Amino acid sequence: MLLRHTKIKETERKALTINPAKTCQPIGAMYAALGLHGCLPHSHGSQGCCSYHRSALTRHFKEPVMAATSSFSEGSSVFGGSSNLVTAIENIFMIYEPDIIAVHTTCLSETIGDDLTQIISKANEEGKVPDGKKVIFCNTPSYVGTHVTGYSNQVSSFVKFFATATAKKRNVVNLIAGWMEPSDMREIKRIAGEMEARIIMFPDMSGVLDTPLTGKFQMFPPGGATVQDITASGDSKFTIGLGPYTTEDACVKLENKCKVRFEVIEIPIGLKATDRFIVSLSRHANLPVPDSLTEERGRLVDFIADNSKYFYGKRVALFGDPDTLIPLVEFLLTLDMRPVYIVSGTPGKHFDGSMTEMLSERIPEAKFKSGNCADMYLLHQWIKQEPVDMIIGNTYGKYIARDENIPLVRIGFPVIDRAGNNYFPFVGYVGAMNIASRILDKILDHKDRNCAEESVELQM
Repeated sequence: MLLRHTKIKETERKALTINPAKTCQPIGAMYAALGLHGCLPHSHGSQGCCSYHRSALTRHFKEPVMAATSSFSEGSSVFGGSSNLVTAIENIFMIYEPDIIAVHTTCLSETIGDDLTQIISKANEEGKVPDGKKVIFCNTPSYVGTHVTGYSNQVSSFVKFFATATAKKRNVVNLIAGWMEPSDMREIKRIAGEMEARIIMFPDMSGVLDTPLTGKFQMFPPGGATVQDITASGDSKFTIGLGPYTTEDACVKLENKCKVRFEVIEIPIGLKATDRFIVSLSRHANLPVPDSLTEERGRLVDFIADNSKYFYGKRVALFGDPDTLIPLVEFLLTLDMRPVYIVSGTPGKHFDGSMTEMLSERIPEAKFKSGNCADMYLLHQWIKQEPVDMIIGNTYGKYIARDENIPLVRIGFPVIDRAGNNYFPFVGYVGAMNIASRILDKILDHKDRNCAEESVELQM
């Protein structure tokens, strides 16, 4: 109902964000920590913060997300949470027996100024951390950055605390995974397996947030990157980061610490981005591209060619994370669609530069914005000014889609009103086929539902 009051005319906003296209850092840190085998994420702040972050992840993945909290009280909020965290570390290892505790901060602990280095050192000195166990941490204040930033900070902490170089390099390629679904990470590993490439991938949520139903509860599922693998990443010959916003910091840290050279590319969403990933992995693993992947590519191209008349010229509005939006916009251009409105709540020059490069000539009317005030209110204003044929984004786009009678393709985080994103990949040639198929279904369903009765066709 409120969306019907969205004003068509834009007014300058400097300090007001309405319906943001982002969420806060700790959610990203918690998600990344789940991609480390035997790890329990720990939220150093109030119980409410941890509950919200667990709830957001649980509703998206339809899986129970385990995490601990320092449970700040009024006293902790004033005098600091050092004693809470030390006690929590002791209790967590005693009760839940994780291999690793990954601590991330919240607004509250950051505002107080808790020094995690000092607090965790104290816990180690007092014998609260058992032999063979580890406590790692990263700083994730919610009032800076977004969930994308928090994910990046947590992945960088894996390199900081675990990656180690020895005198002997190994013929292995590191794949540092950006924010993707567990199904995407499983597909990345399948592609590498088709090439017979030796890889170390981290983080890895496959086998953690897409586990089979066995009737037996496992606090720590069998999936996730192991500490041994991340430690060994310091001896790999090369690193490929999948997503500049989420992996570049970790790649730089690994090069500085262990002298492992790197390349950062877009997440392999769509035809061209998948091509770049496979070529990069082939080059750095010194392996040919197998016929099986060439055939997958051919099937995708055939699907696009067969249905090009439905994709051609359709205007699309998108919102979400920059690492997802950049290759997704590129794929829409491959489909001859017209991505005209794009917003991302995560700021960064790379997003703006990529959009300018891709759209300035082919879609001169396109509008895009990132960072502050790049929100869903602005996206709705643009749609009201000149309508689109489709919206692509997370569940929160359903209100605009309903209000304007526009099809919504659900891609991104969070998707809480539909199931399957953590089981069906969006990356690689197979994932591109899934995306194109979803888009096509929405286009044709909308046409069937809204066309005149005499125009309804059995075969579209």
